[in-house]
Order: sequence, then structure tokens, then C-alpha cells
Amino acid sequence: MAVKTKKKTTKRKFSARHIVKRRGHVEPFDERKVYASVYEACHAAQLSTSQAEKIAAHVTASIKKWMDKKNRANSHELHQEVIHLLKKHHEDAAFMYATHRILC
Repeated sequence: MAVKTKKKTTKRKFSARHIVKRRGHVEPFDERKVYASVYEACHAAQLSTSQAEKIAAHVTASIKKWMDKKNRANSHELHQEVIHLLKKHHEDAAFMYATHRILC
């Protein structure tokens, strides 16, 4: 007697630690990229190294907590959340971060 087996249909699931990029591919979340981009935006806004490090650390820690609450995030959502958090610390740095994507 033949046994029927159910064919599993699985949708691709993303962990809370993955980012769906603009072109549709998926990358693991890398907090170092967030830190580096915020740090560079702070430098572009003429902040000191110590100010840039402190702000980048605060924003990165907040983004890590934000990512832990999400099933998945796309790069646009991540970008907008970083801008929102960065505005709380320094408006000019937030502007530099927001416009960098446009320039590249």
C-alpha cells in the first residue's frame, strides 16, 4: 500500500537579523555597517571624533533593539529608522546620512 506524503509548501522566511536589499537580495544584518555609515555622516557634519563615536554607538544600539523586534526589514525601512534616530542626536548628521544615498 502506497503512503501519501504531503508536499510541504514553504514560504521563504527571514530571521530578524536579515535585510532585504533594494534589488531584492537578502543579506545578514551587519551592525558594523550601521555604525560606520552613521560615524561617517557625523564626520561629514563636522563633529569631533569622540562625538561621532558616541552618536554612532547610540544609534547602532537602538537599531539593534529595533531589528530584534522585526521579522524582517528592508533597506529602506532601516535607512528611515537610522535617520529618525540620528535626528534626535544631530540634525546636520541626519541630513548628511539621508542625502548620502542620493549622491551614491
